[in-house]
Amino acid sequence: MPKRIAVVDDDRDILTVIQLALEDAGYQVEVSTDGAYLRQLTPKNMPDLVLLDVQLSGEDGRALCRYVKSNELTRHIPVILISAATRVSEIRREGSANDFLAKPFELGTLIRTVQRNLPM
Repeated sequence: MPKRIAVVDDDRDILTVIQLALEDAGYQVEVSTDGAYLRQLTPKNMPDLVLLDVQLSGEDGRALCRYVKSNELTRHIPVILISAATRVSEIRREGSANDFLAKPFELGTLIRTVQRNLPM
């Protein structure tokens, strides 16, 4: 069964590119433009990894990452923050993320970063 990846970004074009690249690599991908998606996870729709934009419309991705990491149900899920911001270590630390991917990124870098963070 393919690993499930949730991608949350308010830019639909970026969502489409990420979704196509990850599906081509063999992953099952669920996308959302709304951070509330992460607050509505249940055991039935739990992803194996989350890719999360730092600057969502109306929400801070770092706060959503902290929510995922503090919730008993979701704390085990690796979260990769993605952003065009350049303060990589600060953003990663503020959000308690497992990893960080700077925009723009190459699709090969995206796939390698996902592979590196997925539980075996």
